Amino acid sequence: MASVLPRFGPFGPLPPPHDEFGIKETRPRLAGGRAGGYDLVERMEYLYVRVVKARDLRWRGGAIDPFAEVKLGGYSCATRHIEKTASPEWNDVFAFSRERIQASFLDVVVRGKGFAKDDYVGRCRFDLGDAPGRVPPDSALAPQWYHVFDAKGERAGEVMLAVWFGTQADECFPLAVHADAALAVDAKLAAHIRCKQYTVPRLWYVRVNVIEARDVAFADKARVGEVFVRTRIAGQVHRTKTCVSRLPSYGWNEDHLFVAAEPFEDHLILSVEDRVKVDKEEVIGHVHIPFKEFERRWDARPIRPRWFNLVRPEGAAKIEKFSAKISVRLCLEGGYRVLSEPVHYLSDVRPAARELWHNRPPIGLIELGIHNAFGLSAMRTRDGRGSCDAYCVAKYGVKWFRTQTVIDSLAPRFHQQCYWDVHDHCTVLTVAVFHNCQIGDKGGLVTGDPVKDVLLGKVRIRLSTLETGRIYTHAYPLISLHGGGIKKMGELQLAVRFSSTSTLGLLQTYAQPHLPPMHYHRPLSIVHQETLRREAVALIAHRLGRMDPPLRRECVEHLCEAHSHRWSMRRSKAHFFRLMAALAPVFAALRWFVDVCHWKNPATTVAVHIIYAILVCCPNLILPTFFVYKFLLGLWNYRCRPRHPWHVDTKVSHAELAHPDELDEEFDEFPTARPHEVVRMRYDRLRSLGARIQEMVGDVAAHAERARCAMTWRDPRATALYLLWCLFLAVTTFLAPFQAVALLTGFYVMRHPALRQRLPDLPTNFFRRLPCKVDCLL
Repeated sequence: MASVLPRFGPFGPLPPPHDEFGIKETRPRLAGGRAGGYDLVERMEYLYVRVVKARDLRWRGGAIDPFAEVKLGGYSCATRHIEKTASPEWNDVFAFSRERIQASFLDVVVRGKGFAKDDYVGRCRFDLGDAPGRVPPDSALAPQWYHVFDAKGERAGEVMLAVWFGTQADECFPLAVHADAALAVDAKLAAHIRCKQYTVPRLWYVRVNVIEARDVAFADKARVGEVFVRTRIAGQVHRTKTCVSRLPSYGWNEDHLFVAAEPFEDHLILSVEDRVKVDKEEVIGHVHIPFKEFERRWDARPIRPRWFNLVRPEGAAKIEKFSAKISVRLCLEGGYRVLSEPVHYLSDVRPAARELWHNRPPIGLIELGIHNAFGLSAMRTRDGRGSCDAYCVAKYGVKWFRTQTVIDSLAPRFHQQCYWDVHDHCTVLTVAVFHNCQIGDKGGLVTGDPVKDVLLGKVRIRLSTLETGRIYTHAYPLISLHGGGIKKMGELQLAVRFSSTSTLGLLQTYAQPHLPPMHYHRPLSIVHQETLRREAVALIAHRLGRMDPPLRRECVEHLCEAHSHRWSMRRSKAHFFRLMAALAPVFAALRWFVDVCHWKNPATTVAVHIIYAILVCCPNLILPTFFVYKFLLGLWNYRCRPRHPWHVDTKVSHAELAHPDELDEEFDEFPTARPHEVVRMRYDRLRSLGARIQEMVGDVAAHAERARCAMTWRDPRATALYLLWCLFLAVTTFLAPFQAVALLTGFYVMRHPALRQRLPDLPTNFFRRLPCKVDCLL
């Protein structure tokens, strides 16, 4: 297990062993199609007990609040109690792992709330040897009525039950309470730990074009109004610029963009306000507009403006003949893809309007098998030992899948499988592992102040890097980065398979734009995109938090990379080194050419001279030679093609050598909560970095200005020399054959070191003496 703080050597922090954070190929025992379609995970067998209802319960003490208790060996669980009835309905399902069953009989006991330990209404016993087996697509097992007998052996009513052996592919598995959990699971806790599939609401961009307002009147008729319009949808608020006019009409013509989700629950509120003082604003009138008044469009066609009458707010000063109205254009933009995640990690690229989905039919299927996690870090202490309550969330497109929470285990077994239709394979599947902080140390839900679930690690799988039809089984490291350093939280074993339903459609996607056409016809600015993305994440978190069980806000924010826009010195270094690594072949080619020019290897230099002469004399061979070289290079690289999918790489992320203060700055809240001395030190560091970047940008600007000044007569002697040189080259290239000019130029550049001098050449000296606008700076 990696330590929280990086290890330091005599020259700074030392990177941990690379294998510690590497991906490992595994060979799990897959079900192979025997588990009702669950062929990417191991087959797990359970004993299911479905307690439906009871009738005609009789108790000598009168009315009771009955509930049913299921006992199997040392395990027991109970349904919720129903108040004051003899015919309760529970419809609860319990599951017992078959490998943990050590008893031969199952007891179902009907009791009442407040009963003594040995008291019960009635009980019945089942022999597990008679329990049938069921694997989907087999039909569901019909429940039956069974008599229950009291302590004297007399009939005390009937209970409807169904008992069978099944697998995790059973449709009752998501609803079942795992009665053999390490802690007691009540009804409230069971609702927060069971597996669930979530559907993300369809998001729309809402465009509000505020045009003008007319017949605006004030209580003081002599007042010159400073009027603006405030637009609001739920917690999203925008305002126009302030318009000053002596006339009763005001104009703005400004666009405001919002994010809304179906079904539409909020209204658009337009409020025309007057800026009375610097810190005082008064509402002149407002109007509430429901979404049914909005036009829907998925192209760039114009939207007709509409007039809405304003209503005076309650308690405002009365104005005679108040008839103010506002003109706006309202539309729901269905041609855009509402971005709730960074463009690099998109999982769905379809636009909001279903009418456009026919342009992107399904081209494949992605299947994910979540096997198990192992070596998890202890997140809490139970009975003096480390413990963790882990669950996984898989996100792709509009369908999110959450596994059940495995309580009190550092090696939880999930063995759940899910699948999604793929409309564009250049997308990313994200799987995250969380520690459920809503479970108390002794079981039950945590009461008091809400606590956030802790992220243990994430795995991203880009579908375009997967071979079609191959099953990838790997153990991915769960890496956590926080202010103290980098830490490995465990490993997650996954099985992934990408299947193509249309090879032609799969290849056609490479010729299509990545985003819907409206992103290119009427593109949104980067600032608008980031602002709307934050609103979209908040809206998704709000909607998923209302489901049962809720998916917590911190889970949505982690999966959607809600905080990726924050400043990070570590991430900036990572991007810089990524750029250097991507340009490494270019730099290597330049170094090789410099070596050729300096005759470091005479044989290579002579060969380059010969090839260069052939290409100059036969220019029609230049492009074929280049493309044949690229083709052969690609075939050569096929031998060492990647065999494993990409994963989170600590070296590429520049996390192994990150300074603790840089990490502390990265995870600081906004606005900062650090002491003034720390903020001042970081500000000075940022100023020094900005100064270096400033010098680099200044040098580039100076070179560009010198190139332009050669023709602007700013230095008349230099411009005259440059023009004479251009005239000489024009005459020379007109009279001399092109091949001769190209050969002489190439041979001059690659001349022998004996013919070179250490001083800069003539063109370099001339260029560096040209003026630039650095003299105009203060």
